[in-house]
Amino acid sequence: LEQINNQIKQLQNQATSLANEARNLSGLPVSTLQELQGQVDRTRTLLGEAQRVAFDVGDIQKAFDARYKGGALTGTQAEMVANAEARWNDSVGAFQDAMKVQAGVVTNMGGARQTIATLVTASQSATGALQAAQAGNQLLALQSQQLGDLAAAIAAQGRAEMLDAARAAAAEAEGRERFRRFRKGN
Repeated sequence: LEQINNQIKQLQNQATSLANEARNLSGLPVSTLQELQGQVDRTRTLLGEAQRVAFDVGDIQKAFDARYKGGALTGTQAEMVANAEARWNDSVGAFQDAMKVQAGVVTNMGGARQTIATLVTASQSATGALQAAQAGNQLLALQSQQLGDLAAAIAAQGRAEMLDAARAAAAEAEGRERFRRFRKGN
């Protein structure tokens, strides 16, 4: 009888152990992947809508060749005025793009707040190690998305500042050319 009682206790302990292992291996019932991907896609769309001088290296080279150096600064009076206006439009468009990206980042912050609340609640109510780890992984994914938003905002702002600096440098070079022409004409 004692042997049977020991075997029953052993079976109960094994059943408890298996139940604990099952809880440790159960997956997190919530996923925020779609929300995070949506936020990343919104930021990428805003960056893709960049006006005039985009973020593409080839486009940047073409724009600089056409408007910021060489013949663009030494052409006819009408060409110089047209290029100066194009450079001004590049700068204004870049600042507008930067503000759109910044607004998108701020909008994403609202979604991030809800995602954080969902994941922290899921983490706190996790019944096993796997659920806790999955909640932690999703929080890391959220952090990565937020870092991506920050990088996008910095890139858009930097682009705007660099285009404005290039416009100022081109205006200075154009001014030197006009002064040279003025002196030559006298």
